[in-house]
Amino acid sequence: MADTIAAISTAMGEAGIGIVRISGRDAISIGSRIFRGKNTDNLEKSKNRKLIYGHIVDPKNDEIIDEVLIVSMKEPYTYTRENMVEIYCHGGIISVKRILELILENDARLAEPGEFTKRAFLNGRLDLSQAEAVIDVIRAKTDESFKVSLNQLEGNISKKVREIREVLLEMIAHIEASIDFPEEDIEEITYEELEEKAKEVQKSIEKLLETADRGKILRDGLNTVILGKPNVGKSSLLNAILRENRAIVTDIPGTTRDIIEEYVNIDGIPLKIIDTAGIRDTEDLVEKIGVDRAKDRVDEADLIIAIFDASEKLTEEDYNIIDIIKNKRSIVLLNKSDLPNEYDEKHLKEMLPNYEIITTSITKGIGVDRLEQKIKDMFYTGELEVESDTIVTNMRHKDQLIKAHKNINSGLDGIVSNIPLDCIEVDIKSCWQNLGEISGDTVGEDILDRIFSEFCIGK
Repeated sequence: MADTIAAISTAMGEAGIGIVRISGRDAISIGSRIFRGKNTDNLEKSKNRKLIYGHIVDPKNDEIIDEVLIVSMKEPYTYTRENMVEIYCHGGIISVKRILELILENDARLAEPGEFTKRAFLNGRLDLSQAEAVIDVIRAKTDESFKVSLNQLEGNISKKVREIREVLLEMIAHIEASIDFPEEDIEEITYEELEEKAKEVQKSIEKLLETADRGKILRDGLNTVILGKPNVGKSSLLNAILRENRAIVTDIPGTTRDIIEEYVNIDGIPLKIIDTAGIRDTEDLVEKIGVDRAKDRVDEADLIIAIFDASEKLTEEDYNIIDIIKNKRSIVLLNKSDLPNEYDEKHLKEMLPNYEIITTSITKGIGVDRLEQKIKDMFYTGELEVESDTIVTNMRHKDQLIKAHKNINSGLDGIVSNIPLDCIEVDIKSCWQNLGEISGDTVGEDILDRIFSEFCIGK
């Protein structure tokens, strides 16, 4: 990694400041070429980690580009463990863009997405799970998801995984010693001892896997689809939950024709609320596309909020919605309770016996608090609390844990059956390697490229 990289590390647009980052062997010398300080012109001789006031100047013609603060940081005590320079200039599109162009003209290249963090990983400052947590911290949507991401950035997942791998490594060492040196005076590990350690590993992996579903919700949000026939109150519910008029609400059926997505925080639970087109048969091509998209989103949903109209008898569209939500995690709302009731409550409960039915009048603000409480009750059910230090939030980590769990189960079956130790060792090693992909100890270059491609360029 002899080349030096640079990128804009703040979002483009009007802002108080913008930050341009440089990292690599020549970062400080490049910074020195384009900076003219009030009291020093040589950044290389300036005090490490000290902010200096001055100007970015084009060395070709001495044109002043912007008034800035600049800091140089010498390796290895930097984010990437390389020489780094950060330039704090005026926010906006032109200033940061011109400074970056000037840096690139002076022998740096544009950083790839996530390359600063990738270098931090490759240089040993972060392990892979910590590097992935960086993007989770940036994208956190609630205080709880931020806290969990920060815990992962501190290395909590890595610590747990390494503890499990240590047990596996001890098993592998004993097995190999028994196979390779049968004549030596080495205490052989018994099948009973192997079984005990394998069960310990199995339990530890299962404990991590138990957190994965909740971790996914904290990371990505509870994928919540509002479903119902046209003009039943779906858009009104979206507006009520958001506490703003996000969706158009009229008495005309079919107003919502496309998917509307918004995030909302309900006591630390991030909800990705999806308002869909009303479910009905229609000849309108645009509305039909919206209905099809609504049905597609139902298959991906973590939670469905199904709304029925208390002022009307159940229709064919209602029956279709009942069929859709059966056996899915759903909350049922009976809306428009302020109007004369026409529905058959007994019949609806018979068709949805496993669902609590919440009576609402969304336009009057009745029942929305009960809905939010129901969501919280569903989320917090069980022994797991979001304050837990170690929660698996990353799908890649979950996949590796599932593979490792299969490996240890297979190894445990072999131990119980007293099959030869070399056959057992295959499963134990596979478990150890799969867990190593979480921390990056055994990860391939293709996986690294895929992970860091999700980052923004300046991180």
